[in-house]
Amino acid sequence: MGAITIGEALIRATKCLKKSMDESGAAAPRIDAEVLLAHVLGRDRVYLYREPGRELSMAEAGLYRDLLKRRARGEPVAYLTGSKEFMGLDFLVGPHVLIPRTETELMVEYALAVLAGWPAGNRLAVDVGTGSGAIAVSLGRLAPSTTVYATDISPAALEIAQKNAARHNVPVMFYAGDLLVPLLEVLRPGSAALVVANLPYIPREEINGLARDVRDYEPLLALDGGEDGLDHYRRLVPQSEMLLAVNGHLLMEITPGQEEPARALVPAPRWDSGILADLAGRPRLVVARLSQPAVSTGGGNLT
Repeated sequence: MGAITIGEALIRATKCLKKSMDESGAAAPRIDAEVLLAHVLGRDRVYLYREPGRELSMAEAGLYRDLLKRRARGEPVAYLTGSKEFMGLDFLVGPHVLIPRTETELMVEYALAVLAGWPAGNRLAVDVGTGSGAIAVSLGRLAPSTTVYATDISPAALEIAQKNAARHNVPVMFYAGDLLVPLLEVLRPGSAALVVANLPYIPREEINGLARDVRDYEPLLALDGGEDGLDHYRRLVPQSEMLLAVNGHLLMEITPGQEEPARALVPAPRWDSGILADLAGRPRLVVARLSQPAVSTGGGNLT
């Protein structure tokens, strides 16, 4: 780019990303351009507007150019910067974890309301398939009297989640393994107030139709939900019945079109369930309250 100002760099970068929009998934090229330049400069986006005439050094211009090329090929901005904001907190992310989405904040907000209804000394929450740890850490940070457990089948994901918990000084207890299985030997039956799960829910045949930045860069393990997208939830529900207290809640994020099949997994009278829509009005969250115990809560082995 040579000698170029912040303002000029943003204009050029936005044009560059607009050209690649259809292929790269860059739906907001100006914002992407700003986020990447702010990252290069170690500043926030407001700084770009305060100092539009500030010239970039050769090193800054070179790094910015490289990041723009990668973004134009479809690499997600969050992977390029190494972080993503969620619930007002900054989380480390990388190719081994799904990038936290704004729509998932609905789950955290509802979870906080659920936890507020439980006695402070009896708030135990479990985040299944924690990924970056964004949900678990947010719950621990925003409901500090809650004991938070989290699981993931990916050791690489758990490493990132543990770093995020340390980064925000939240004492989450992480366990490696499939769904709730690693906790069945650890926690007392009927002891959890809340189980939250943002598990892979994309129907397998729809994965190739996802935006390029999702399809080609985010981990398939965090996307593929089987034939109808609900394979993981089918296994999770009976495990949750064992771990939840009566009146405890199971929250499951879904994609539009899965509302009825997902609710069928939590049938009455054992469960009371409903669907919440996200800010765009799309069905996004299954809310299920356990109204009948599945097993005796007198303790013992859950295997």
